[in-house]
Amino acid sequence: MLPTIALVGRPNVGKSTLFNRLTKSRNALVADIPGLTRDRHYGRARAGERDYIVVDTGGFEPVATAGLLYEMAKQARTAIAECDAVVFVVDARSGVAPQDREIGELLRRSGRPVIVAVNKAEGMPGERATADFHELALGEPYPISAAHGENVRDLVEIALDRCAAPAEAAASADDGESGEDAASAGRIVVAIVGRPNVGKSTLVNALLGEERVIAFDEPGTTRDSIRLDFEQRGRRYTLIDTAGVRRRAKVDGTIEKFSVIKTLQSIADAHVVVLLLDAVEGISEQDAHLAGHVLEEGRALVVAINKWDAATHEQREAVRRDIERKLAFTDFAQQQPISARQRHGLSALLEGVDAAYAAAMARLPTPRLTRALQQAVLRQQPPRAGMVRPKLRYAHQGGMNPPIVVIHGSALRHVPAAYRRYLEHFFADAFKLRGTPLRIEFKTGANPWADTTARR
Repeated sequence: MLPTIALVGRPNVGKSTLFNRLTKSRNALVADIPGLTRDRHYGRARAGERDYIVVDTGGFEPVATAGLLYEMAKQARTAIAECDAVVFVVDARSGVAPQDREIGELLRRSGRPVIVAVNKAEGMPGERATADFHELALGEPYPISAAHGENVRDLVEIALDRCAAPAEAAASADDGESGEDAASAGRIVVAIVGRPNVGKSTLVNALLGEERVIAFDEPGTTRDSIRLDFEQRGRRYTLIDTAGVRRRAKVDGTIEKFSVIKTLQSIADAHVVVLLLDAVEGISEQDAHLAGHVLEEGRALVVAINKWDAATHEQREAVRRDIERKLAFTDFAQQQPISARQRHGLSALLEGVDAAYAAAMARLPTPRLTRALQQAVLRQQPPRAGMVRPKLRYAHQGGMNPPIVVIHGSALRHVPAAYRRYLEHFFADAFKLRGTPLRIEFKTGANPWADTTARR
């Protein structure tokens, strides 16, 4: 296994900025607001020839005994327990805070190697920036600037040298892969999206079999998009737990706006999107907007109806009617009632994800596509446009995720939208593409007599 370094500290000391610096990404939300990060956030990084894993944690409140701060502290404690070394991030500008002393005492008891990183030390003499932090008795503090990259490389080299497992051996066992692309190589990337408080984090924890992300009965608990790898039935997945998306008029504050952007980016990055609905609250217009965005991105889709066990018969029937009425454009997607809390229906949900992924990545041979096109035209020809009737000659595949069918012919600009939809449904049925949208592109051949006509 690769060595793991956990970033720990009180809120707003720059842990997420350091995480982004180490992973060369912008995966962690960063703002000058305490408590922005809440869950454990993993990333792959490299220092010279050595690969390692870095874990970003939320602001650590060791004395919290209940509520959201307690759940955040649990995530930080888990990160400390599973890492090889801890980088304890403190703030050079504000000096030693009471929370720093409490965290330092907890880290001493953990038995893990600890490196004190005195952040925000840019423009300050090193001795002055670190002077106050010797009292933590955790070894020599190191002045750094996560925002500007000052001394960050030296800090990482020291942390890796203190890890129990040698990075070189782990790197050789990892086939040279690095970064987020390597982490997702060969995996089905699944984004779980929905309104706030529909149970997205509960579903993620149920699929993983552990309390990996904070699931709290409060809308907006998840702020960032968290990527989590797991394996089941011999298949590898990367789950993306996203922030709940509300109607634009109700989105309040910078944090929520960035969270919505990260959610939309996660949809674009995914192979399959699981749209989580609430069987008790019913289907809202925002659910339809989210589904519409998934369709615009061309992503494979599975509709999961959560809290099915808690819904009454009348509520279940209302959900079915609303899906037919408000989400009619997602009729290509499988609908799966589940209970994330009770872990009911999860196997069927993953089977739907597998089927949707297979459909999205399907290869459609040109001869079969052309035969299917001929059958579609034989069953129903495109309507005339004045004296002209479009002629559809042959088809081939133009892309995957979503599958794109390119149709060649003449006068294709006159094909109406209704006939395009007819062809989409015909190809989807002919190739049994369940769970993914399908797109049609028309290409009209050049008229060989155009120049002659123009000269006359």
